[in-house]
Amino acid sequence: MKVRVFALNAGLLLVGGIVVLPFFWMILSAFKSNSEILSFDQSFLPREWTLENFVSIQTKLDFFRLFFNSVLLSVTITALSVYTSLVGGFVFAKYTFRGRGALFAVILSTMMITWAVVIIPRYTIFRSIGLTDSYASIIIPAVISAFGIFMMRQSMDSIPDEILEAARIDGASEWFIFHRIVAPLSVNAISALSIFQFLWVWEDYLWPYLMISSEEKQVLAVGLTTFRGQYGTDYGGLFAATTLAIVPVLVVYILFQRRFIAGAASAALKG
Repeated sequence: MKVRVFALNAGLLLVGGIVVLPFFWMILSAFKSNSEILSFDQSFLPREWTLENFVSIQTKLDFFRLFFNSVLLSVTITALSVYTSLVGGFVFAKYTFRGRGALFAVILSTMMITWAVVIIPRYTIFRSIGLTDSYASIIIPAVISAFGIFMMRQSMDSIPDEILEAARIDGASEWFIFHRIVAPLSVNAISALSIFQFLWVWEDYLWPYLMISSEEKQVLAVGLTTFRGQYGTDYGGLFAATTLAIVPVLVVYILFQRRFIAGAASAALKG
């Protein structure tokens, strides 16, 4: 038994090392000069450590403006989509009405539609109503999440109905029950969904690239492509900007790590 556990841990450690190795290689390469990165004689650690790549990204990319735009959109969309998912999950989990199962099935079916199928109709709609080159074109499509509604419903199913009935007998309104009882009891699922949603918005490239044409409104994921030119790529600047770009994602994950794992495991077991 101990040998099996040791072999399992060793295997997981090996797989984990393989997964994170490119990540550490990228961070260390951000401290190398371009000549060293492109050299045939490679080394894992920089031979000459330099901060030039981090210093120059602001002049090459206007990094902090793009960074602020990405943070603004990611936080706004995450907050809105988590709230709408909470409301949707609460309705489907705690209310009985005609067509509830069919409506929930329709919502779940939208998760099966690939992004490539809807992107052209969606672009045409936003262009026809004049919302191109605006943050609204990024925020509106992401406000309602079918995955979020599904995740919240699975989480709220475990909340005993007797608690809600006792609150109603005491005179509590439905909004009070939702905000003061149901939402606090769903904090694990909220944490997990917040991390998922923040990561999806932060790394989204194609939709902002199609909708945003102004440089001052563009997001960081699109801005990183400016390091790739027609005749060459500034790998040092790209690695430095990418290293800084993953900091918000790591901070969010570290802050909500425990609740994220609990919420994801709970949704998986109930799904």
